This record gives sequence, structure tokens and C-alpha cells, in this order.
Amino acid sequence: MISKFIHFFIFFVFASPLLAQTGNKPREVSLILDILGIKGVLIVIGVTVFTYTYLNSVKLFGWIDDQTFGTRDYILKKFEIMFIEVEPNKITIALLLMSFGLGTLTFCILALLGNVPLAVFLGLVFLVVGWKAPKPIVDYFENKRKKLYATQMVDALNLLGNGLRAGLTMPQAIGMVVDEMPAPVSQEFNLVLQQAKIGVPLDEALENLKKRVYTEDNEMFVTSVNILRETGGNLAETFDTIVMVIRERVRLQLKIETYIASGKVQAYIIGAMPFAMIVMFGTGDPEYFPLLFGTFLGILCLVIICGMVGLGMWVIMKIIDIKV
Repeated sequence: MISKFIHFFIFFVFASPLLAQTGNKPREVSLILDILGIKGVLIVIGVTVFTYTYLNSVKLFGWIDDQTFGTRDYILKKFEIMFIEVEPNKITIALLLMSFGLGTLTFCILALLGNVPLAVFLGLVFLVVGWKAPKPIVDYFENKRKKLYATQMVDALNLLGNGLRAGLTMPQAIGMVVDEMPAPVSQEFNLVLQQAKIGVPLDEALENLKKRVYTEDNEMFVTSVNILRETGGNLAETFDTIVMVIRERVRLQLKIETYIASGKVQAYIIGAMPFAMIVMFGTGDPEYFPLLFGTFLGILCLVIICGMVGLGMWVIMKIIDIKV
């Protein structure tokens, strides 16, 4: 209720000049300025902004922390999962260069070329993109690593099954996987082995593996191992069954990716068509580009075009994103 009152008060302060006209003779000075003066209006606006900020300080500072140190901590956590060692200061510098550095560089280059409106627009675009891009980029590489891990799980489970048939214990079979398999399977299983060596129960170490690399195949592997170690059973045969399930899932996934490849191509073509038309019209009419990139209305249209293209691409990608 207080927040709505503050919003209404701010609206009243800015709208009062329009309401301060009487009769047929417009007044050059608004009613608010007559009563409070310029300093009084600035004080009222300052107090209003301060009050609103104070009432929402927890949310505001939480958002600021999430967008600054929260992003850095998120990246460091993902790098730790992917066994990448980077100093926190370097992450901070990289984030600043990707956002403020890239936006400032773009603004300076275009401003020196004489196109200030386009410099402001593209500078803000690159600043926002550089500010928001690190998390999706890190998530992309983490998902890529998960897919590689999933494809290596078939060979890893075969090694585990063969080792158990040869009379090895579960830790010894895991050590054989670490020695024979490449990363990332060797890295993850080596961490499980190291945790088991320092006294962590094998069940808990495998649960940590499931949390670090959460896939359906990994969950099925960890759950089956933990259940059979408690109840008894043939782990080698269980691993053979899991391998068969994984192979069938991979085969189905490849078939689905073949079907949705045409949908992705269509999405890319539809997304590129507006910009291709801009280039086509611009090359045919020399006055087209100055109107589009050198005027406020042209830049506004360009923003709307980019927003609608981005929305359309997002909808198409959601439609063709089929989970297996």
C-alpha cells in the first residue's frame, strides 16, 4: 500500500505542470513550482526516492549483490565443478571488461565516427549483453561437459562391470576407470575415489557425484549402486542393464536431434530475415541508414525489431526443445 502511494505521489509531482493550467490562458510556471520552488521540488523528489529505496532496501541490495558478487560466485562455483582453477580477481576483471569495458569501447568508437545516437544505443546494448552473457556462457560449457560425461558413461560402466567380474572391489574398479578413461569421467570418478580414501563413505561420495553432475543416467547409476550395496545383488549385471538403457536413450536423442535440426535452421533464417532486409534496403537507398541509425524514431524501431526477433527466437527454441 505504501509503495502504491509513493508511485502515485511521484506521478503527481511530474504530472502537476499539466494540471496547473486554468482557463484558456496557459500558465508558464506550474503550481508545484509556484508553491515549493525548484529547490523544494528537488527536495520532495529526493525524499520520495530515498523513502522508496529505504522501504525496498533489502530487495535492492539483494539484486545488486546477485548481479555483482553473485555472478562472480556463480561462475567460480561452476568452474570448481568443471575442475577449472581461476582466481576470483581475474573473474571480476573479466566481468567488468565484458560489460562496462565493451560498452564504453563501442560508444567511444561510434562517437568518434560522429554517430552519437547509434553510439549510445549500441553502447547500452553491449553493456547489457556483456553484463548478462557470462552466466549463459558458463551454463553452456557445463551442459556440454555433462553431455560428454553422459557419452563416456557407457564405457565407464562397462569397465566397472568387467572389473567386478574379475574380482575387484568397487573402489578398485573405480580406480581402473580413473586410469583408463579420459576427462571428465576420470576427473569425477577420481574425486569419488579421493573422498573414499580420506574416510568418506562410498555411498556419500557417490551421492556427491550425483549432485555435481546431475543427469538421469548418473542418478540411475548411483541409486542402483547404493541400493545393491545395502541389499546385495549382482552389480555387474545391473551395470549391463544401465548401459543398455543409456544406449537406447542416446539413440533416441540422436533421432530427435535429427528431426529438430530443420526447426533450428528455420529459426535462424527467420531471425536473420529482418536484418537481411535492412541491409538490402540500405544498399538500395543511401538515405535509409541515416534515417534508421541517426534518428530517435529509427533507433526506437530498431529496438522494437531486435526485441520481437529475440522473442520469436525464444518461442521457437522452446517449441523445438524436446526432453528425452
